[in-house]
Amino acid sequence: MKVDAGEPGTDAAVRAELIAIEKDWAQAIVANEADRIAAFMTDDWVMVSNTGVMSAERFLAVVRSGELTHAAMVPAAPSLVRCFGQTAVVTARVTSTASYQGQRVDADEWTTDVFVRRDGRWLCTLTHLTAATSA
Repeated sequence: MKVDAGEPGTDAAVRAELIAIEKDWAQAIVANEADRIAAFMTDDWVMVSNTGVMSAERFLAVVRSGELTHAAMVPAAPSLVRCFGQTAVVTARVTSTASYQGQRVDADEWTTDVFVRRDGRWLCTLTHLTAATSA
């Protein structure tokens, strides 16, 4: 995947690190491994989507229960990475195939993840999802 130049002055190594974290996190989600997924998130992480705000606790609970599973999560466009000191924003278009409460869900979404650097690690504190539409 191409890494966008991002914010002027943003270190290329940091951009590459964040892209790698996003890839590893997606793999954890597709593996449906709640503890592995949680390792990428702050305790107070939230996801904002068209249905509202979901806490980390609730998201991980639906994964653990098997109520939500993912079969695929694939980048559909290059990511834009912007760093602001100990905070970074990663925006990407992602397609995914999931099952929620036994129903297949195919999604094409723009995702924005806000990361904070804590104890030498980047952790996601907020994910915002927006359905992608054709112009």
